[in-house]
Amino acid sequence: MIKKEAFIIGMDMGTTNIKAILLSQRGQVVSKASRPVELIQDGPLHAEQDPEIWWLRSREIFMDLISDLGVERKEEIKAICISSHTVSMIPVNKEGQPLRHALVWMDKRSGDELSHIIDTIGFDHYVNIIGGQPDVVFLPNKILWYKNNEPSLFEQTHCFLQASSYINFKLTDQFSMDLDQAVRTQCMDINSLTWSSEIGQVIGLDFDKLMPKPVPVDQIIGHVTAKAAKETGLPLGIPVLAGASDAMAAMYAMGISEIGVAGESSGTSSLVFIGSKEKSQPNVPVVTKPCSIKGMPYIFDAPITSSGASIKWYLDQFGQEDRQEAEKLGMNLYDYLNKMADEVEPGCNGLMFFPYMRGERAPLWNDHSRGMFIGLSLSTTRKEMVRAIFEGTAFALRHVVETVRESGARVEKLKITGGGAGSSTWNKIKASVLNIEVLTIDDSIGGVPLGDALMAGTKVGVFSDLSEAVSKIVKINEVVSPDEKWTHLYDQLYPYYISMYQHLDEDLAGMHKLFLKK
Repeated sequence: MIKKEAFIIGMDMGTTNIKAILLSQRGQVVSKASRPVELIQDGPLHAEQDPEIWWLRSREIFMDLISDLGVERKEEIKAICISSHTVSMIPVNKEGQPLRHALVWMDKRSGDELSHIIDTIGFDHYVNIIGGQPDVVFLPNKILWYKNNEPSLFEQTHCFLQASSYINFKLTDQFSMDLDQAVRTQCMDINSLTWSSEIGQVIGLDFDKLMPKPVPVDQIIGHVTAKAAKETGLPLGIPVLAGASDAMAAMYAMGISEIGVAGESSGTSSLVFIGSKEKSQPNVPVVTKPCSIKGMPYIFDAPITSSGASIKWYLDQFGQEDRQEAEKLGMNLYDYLNKMADEVEPGCNGLMFFPYMRGERAPLWNDHSRGMFIGLSLSTTRKEMVRAIFEGTAFALRHVVETVRESGARVEKLKITGGGAGSSTWNKIKASVLNIEVLTIDDSIGGVPLGDALMAGTKVGVFSDLSEAVSKIVKINEVVSPDEKWTHLYDQLYPYYISMYQHLDEDLAGMHKLFLKK
């Protein structure tokens, strides 16, 4: 007879993949499942996804997890928690049906609307309200674009959701918004933690009517309905938590609970988070947000737009021969990229890469910056380009860290999770660029969905204490130390990385406006 055991489901709605795990009360991952999701890009600044596809893929994932556990044991599942990429704009009607595809965080079509909001409110006052740097990725400008360009759909809108809260609605029939993502939308007054009436007036709407009331990330917002149970195979009535952003879930998954230890969730983009006991200083372009982790009242949340995406771009455009060589050698393609980069001296013979392939979020917060190789010559090789991408993304990470340090935060170690953590060469470059130890997390435990599972398990009593659960479950895979010679060279190169972009910023902004007119 099988002994009964408690299980929880943690799921993350990623930009390119939806992933989930089934975690036991002993801290063992008994099942994993994932499904890809497509990005719809029908314009140069457009980035959309279909919420109905999210639900279809989520249903398939739940069924996979139940199948692995065994239908006869599914009643032992005690809770679900879902995180997601953010910020998205998902307008739904009163029945919770999406009125259009979601505008995901990568969508940059609403630049004019953002300028209107800033000009109307005033830059400094706007920053004081939202507690961060304005950027086209956030929600106020996306909603204003929607209102201006699709007024008939806007009139049918009951509320706006995020990716995780849309799946939560499909599971529970409850509209919800977790506080973590609510703060990140930039529709909220960071000082009162309420929806901003002032921003709403500029857009011409009442956020209190069109946004669900924000609730703590670990609050139970509802239970799996009979309809959802039938469609997913999940047990009827199990609790569903509000959830959080992928950044917050990644913090839980990595065990970031100590001041001085930063975290990077390294995927298509990089989510960088650094705990702090104090709020950020005024005019620092990476600001703090409230944090739910004990002993860490604030978190610097600094997303870097195109870290892993820069590697993918290289492979898509130039990597055919590399794929063939890797296959010939019987090597994993990414291991082969490491081999290529290892054969190049640090600094790449003066070649520098700027990873601003879709603009940049932290700490530039603009959509006009662009990816660049500076220092190309007739002798530049693909190997040098690969290493330059590794180094350029590491310099972008250092730019974030140095900016946060200006506000008094401590960064003494860096924990890395996600696909990027699997690159030993990239990790060594990051350690050397930052001149700190890099600790990679054993992703076999579950990655970001582990953070969701830990939140859920702690809430419903499967785990008695989060810190204890983290210490037992989260394992360090490798500790990477900086190379002194590399660090010495990178310290000399980093100022050029900063100054070269600063010299080009105004011209890049002008070119961006020129091509927007076409």
